[in-house]
Amino acid sequence: MAEKTTNYQCPACTGPLLYDGASGKLVCDYCGSAYDVKDIEARYAKKQAAADTAAEGDAKKAARLPRQDNPVWSEAEAEGLNSYSCPTCWAELVCDETTAATTCPYCGNPTVLGGKLSGKLKPEYILPFKLDKKAAIAQLTRYYKGKAFLPKAFKSQNHIAEIQGVYVPFWLYDAKADARGRYEGQNSESHREGDYMVTTTQHYDVRREGSAAFAKVPVDGSSKMPNTHMDAIEPFDYGDLKSFSTAYLPGYLADRYDEDADACAERAYRRMYNSTADALHATTGGYSEIHPISENINVDMTHAHYALLPVWMLHTRWKEQDFLFAMNGQTGRMVGELPCSKPKLVIASVLFFVIGFVLSQILFMGGNAFDSDYLTFDVEGILINIVAPLIIVVIADVLLVGQLKTANEATHADCYCGELDLTEKPDTFSHTETTVVMKDDKDD
Repeated sequence: MAEKTTNYQCPACTGPLLYDGASGKLVCDYCGSAYDVKDIEARYAKKQAAADTAAEGDAKKAARLPRQDNPVWSEAEAEGLNSYSCPTCWAELVCDETTAATTCPYCGNPTVLGGKLSGKLKPEYILPFKLDKKAAIAQLTRYYKGKAFLPKAFKSQNHIAEIQGVYVPFWLYDAKADARGRYEGQNSESHREGDYMVTTTQHYDVRREGSAAFAKVPVDGSSKMPNTHMDAIEPFDYGDLKSFSTAYLPGYLADRYDEDADACAERAYRRMYNSTADALHATTGGYSEIHPISENINVDMTHAHYALLPVWMLHTRWKEQDFLFAMNGQTGRMVGELPCSKPKLVIASVLFFVIGFVLSQILFMGGNAFDSDYLTFDVEGILINIVAPLIIVVIADVLLVGQLKTANEATHADCYCGELDLTEKPDTFSHTETTVVMKDDKDD
């Protein structure tokens, strides 16, 4: 019976080979040997092809078999689960249908599962890991620093429950966006004539038309992965993209997509749309006011590349709470969500209110600052003495709490496109409008 899995072993000592991002080679921790990816790929090409063929054949047979009346697993449990044998120790490996590479829990050998990344499921590209597990742990420690509202005990009591390097399936979208917009531009000047304030406003008909090209806007194709974390660890450096090879997988978990290119396209479309609209609007500078009349943005998806990108997933527990972090396995960018210390938040809010009160007094009251006669609670007094300090409190708290929650869904795709190529940019004078308003001396 043909094996459906492949273990990448050292040709010198048969120890497990692991891909080392620092050297870009497959290394053996037992004898210290190191091998080029192409050499190992060539050595195991036939074995991997045989495993793919065997797995695909078994999948076709299973599809033709009638459903068992009394399965060992319940329907919910058995759905999407597959059983494999480790080629080294013959232990049974039970994996879900999207797992493409794993590690045998019994002998520790990295195992590539057949049929998961072959044929129509074969990725076009792979971006190899550059940073190892030690780098991920060190980066998590650095991530804790500078977080003013992070509980002090979290740093010492929080422990990593699980850490795993994962090749996450991504769709990389190419697209061309065409944009057309019409706006009303206004430039205003004011001057005083006796008891009147005269404002002259020049109106312009502003039209813009252009296009932008997007290259490889990433969207993860795995329902297992939180979209917020996958978006926030961007960008990846596509200069290191390689043609896909299973030889990069040993030592890491790898998944195939369970959300196809069509299902993920909307997220990429929305990001490209927003970036194009903002770029078009940015070309209308030079006016004191600009008002959009109409905008037409069309994003044409031209290609979707399938790629595996490197991500370190770190799971920690503290006070019976779970905290998930993700690190870009190439750049080291770390994101996640941290707990907030309520006592620190309260103390900081009080301090910010005092600072806001002092600043508002100096700014609005001038020489009468802190004079008890002016500490009133009429409308003006409430705005100066309460509302203004509270605004400073809210702004400061939002910024500092935001340091604890860095996993946010992406809304734009600016770093995946060049400048907007404008083909039309006429600005046509429309008319002049003059308004006259009596000036109240109290306004002086």
